[in-house]
Amino acid sequence: MSNGAGLGAFAFPGISAAPPRDHNGGEKGKTNMTRSARAKILQHLFGALTLLFFEAGLVMAQNADIQTGGVLRGQISDAQKPPAMDVGSDYRVGPGDVLDVLVWKEPEASSTVPIRPDGKISLPLINDLEVTDKTPLEIQAIVVEKLSPYINSPNVTVTVRAVNSKKVYLIGEVAGPGAYQIVRPTTVLQILTEAGGLRPFAKEKDIYVLRVSSDGQQQKFRFNYKDVIKGQKMEQNILLEPGDTIVVP
Repeated sequence: MSNGAGLGAFAFPGISAAPPRDHNGGEKGKTNMTRSARAKILQHLFGALTLLFFEAGLVMAQNADIQTGGVLRGQISDAQKPPAMDVGSDYRVGPGDVLDVLVWKEPEASSTVPIRPDGKISLPLINDLEVTDKTPLEIQAIVVEKLSPYINSPNVTVTVRAVNSKKVYLIGEVAGPGAYQIVRPTTVLQILTEAGGLRPFAKEKDIYVLRVSSDGQQQKFRFNYKDVIKGQKMEQNILLEPGDTIVVP
């Protein structure tokens, strides 16, 4: 089928199909006009498709901006900020805890990091940083100092995402034996209450706390549940320390 016959099967507004060509070139001018028309049609179609894709991309970009609340790259929205644990301002971190270190407008310098057994964390640009037994505010000040040579006036926030370094252990005749995190000063009576209380056959007068001191010596602290709940011998209701084991016979 010739090119002329092919175009004859379709009608475009304002453009007539080309007549058959003779062998002497009588219709040569009209044939050139037909090719020009075809090129113009293809050009218009390509332009229309380009505009269609551009508009579709613009709509997608606008929708993405609405969904992210118009947050620019490098900024951290409230929805993106991970929830921090409710620890006191005097809480001191330890190995196993997880920290969120957020540097405003600097996502490459921000990180969520666990504290290693050696008491250090690793951060972009800073590398290793000793943080054990420091509060989040103290760590924040150190990070600002360390980042200052690389970032102009860094705005840093340090929060505790997870507490894993302040565990005490409860065993024996209690409703909920197991490991418990203590993120603020906690007494023996408070941890027993958090565990759901004593079982019916617990020996209330013979409860004790085992503690290993820094020199490796084991200490034993008596706790008479009946006396303490009556407000007597309150010195037995000691503050617990990480690593303590409460035994309820």
